Amino acid sequence: MPHHKKIVLAEDNSVLSLLLKFRLEKEGYKLLIAKDGKEAVDFIENQNPDLILTDIMMPFISGLEVISHVRSKLHSQTPIIVFSAAGQEEIVAQAFSLGATDFMSKPFSPNELVIRTKNLLR
Repeated sequence: MPHHKKIVLAEDNSVLSLLLKFRLEKEGYKLLIAKDGKEAVDFIENQNPDLILTDIMMPFISGLEVISHVRSKLHSQTPIIVFSAAGQEEIVAQAFSLGATDFMSKPFSPNELVIRTKNLLR
């Protein structure tokens, strides 16, 4: 069942990135890994992904700025799942007010991420 939907993963933790890439590619998704927010924005503009996964705390451009760029500048409705280790309510609220679709606090289960991904990409 190859669906080959494209996912941009913006995560500066390379171990977590590789784990999620392995887990999601096993499900048939094509992963584009951005190591910072700037690279994420480039991928999003050039690859037109079906889903965006972004950490909040990243070098250069934060996950919040990525959400804002996608919604305000690109006027895209691409689903965005945000993760944060911070767990600060105001950041989560800000992410949703900017247009995030879903939120997961770190550490999270890769299996749960796969389930949420499948639900959003139905």
